[in-house]
Amino acid sequence: MSRRRTLLRLISIQRVLVRHGLDEIITSAHILRPLRFLFYLFPRAKDVSEPLGMRIKMALIELGPIFVKFGQAVSTRRDLLPPDIADELAQLQDRVPPFPADEAIAILDKAYGKSVNEVFARFDDVPFAAASIAQVHTAALQDGTEVIVKLMRPGVRALIERDLEVLFAVAGLADKYWAASKRLRPLEIVAEYEKTIIDELDLAREGANTAQLKRNFEGSDLLYVPEVYWDYCRPEVLVQERIYGISISDMDALRKSGANIQVLAENGVEIFFTQVFRHNFFHADMHPGNIFVIVEDPERPKYAAVDFGIVGTLSPSDQKYLAGNFLAFFDRDYHRIAKLHLESGWVPAGTRIDELESAVRSVCEPIFNKPLSEISFAQVMIRLFETARRFDMEIQPQLILLQKTLFNIEGLGRELYPQLDLWKTAHPILRQWMSEQLGPRAAFDRLREDLPHIRDALRELPGVVKYLSAQIANDDLKFNLHAPELNEIREQLKSQQKQQFALAIGISAIVSGTLVVLSGDSELPGWLLVGAGVLMALVGRPRK
Repeated sequence: MSRRRTLLRLISIQRVLVRHGLDEIITSAHILRPLRFLFYLFPRAKDVSEPLGMRIKMALIELGPIFVKFGQAVSTRRDLLPPDIADELAQLQDRVPPFPADEAIAILDKAYGKSVNEVFARFDDVPFAAASIAQVHTAALQDGTEVIVKLMRPGVRALIERDLEVLFAVAGLADKYWAASKRLRPLEIVAEYEKTIIDELDLAREGANTAQLKRNFEGSDLLYVPEVYWDYCRPEVLVQERIYGISISDMDALRKSGANIQVLAENGVEIFFTQVFRHNFFHADMHPGNIFVIVEDPERPKYAAVDFGIVGTLSPSDQKYLAGNFLAFFDRDYHRIAKLHLESGWVPAGTRIDELESAVRSVCEPIFNKPLSEISFAQVMIRLFETARRFDMEIQPQLILLQKTLFNIEGLGRELYPQLDLWKTAHPILRQWMSEQLGPRAAFDRLREDLPHIRDALRELPGVVKYLSAQIANDDLKFNLHAPELNEIREQLKSQQKQQFALAIGISAIVSGTLVVLSGDSELPGWLLVGAGVLMALVGRPRK
């Protein structure tokens, strides 16, 4: 995007804010402050007597999908907003003005190559829900199965790409001129957000995400995920099972149903940690418009989730460090937290662990053993950011999606059951995961997974040993034996031959011992063989 187009977009943003009587946002925003003179060029809001929340909501809708997404995220944190603003922004979750039904039907006719009435037994013209990127219609398949049909908003990609270019331009300026940019990495943050929101425009990807989540929770009493009807799906159309349940935001209906709210809140925490650590595949757009509750058994209410356009995954190292940080936090082991931050590279190598430990303790200690109603993670996060700035801690863009999800989860938990003991609920889940990942059984499982590779290596090993032996014994090398370099190479080859022999014996012992253990006939001799094999393999490992 050219500088001129970027400037024009910034001016248009300002014009919308002025028109809705939100001048204070402009005067307080550093980046827009130089444009204050334009106040005199734009017509001011005719009527600013409308509630502030309504004006903010309408401005965000007019500004486009990226701004609506921001409003959705903020709306989940009613503890941070005045009630009237929170109520208005909550409508951005599924009550954005829809696009006309005839446009929706035209999209479907084109996608299927025939009339929508030939595809569905019934298609409801009035949208069931409308959000910033897509809208949903209810329908029925020819066999009577009730479904929802999700369609992308016409032209939404162009709008998102336009504003992404503006974000990149602003982030580029920040990266160049802002002293804190090295630590906060604005360009990387925008790049991470770009991947997330562009993925959300692909309904085929959303369908695949839904199918994966459904497999992950197959047979679970915690979460129900709808079925995807692939025969009816197209790149711009997603058709899936219609969910019937109570919206998670409808507390009156949940109470009338007799649902056990405490169990529901605790299950929400378990679902989050299960997705992040056990499955490493988590729903990252968990605002109330996407979460329902099935109350067939009031004592065991079950979540049902929709809209899997945004999902997150973590690298194994990020998983490990996050789980370690969470556990150390629950155990109040602040030295361990500081050490993990240093090991992960999240703080500079020269950081003093004792100073970081003391700083983290001062932030975290006051919130322990308090229910969720007495904890403001937003305030904790602000203090942690202040601590991060002091120690030159870099923002981790790959974790922003997880932080956003945790932000949403806390907001939901606060609304559901403010007395929730977050530590008591999450601690055993993380402890079990760490045991599964780092315990003896995990090492054994990894060895079993590697057995095919070990078998292939054993097949190749005799040939490798034979080749090395032939090279050492080859008379063609004799005429160069006086060269010191070749003498050194010859000694290395002899050493490698011995190491290969020891390694071969070690791998054979490991394989044999593993097979004995797996057979279940006699575990002790099997483990002895494995132990001996490990020792031989260590003897035969390459020397640095």
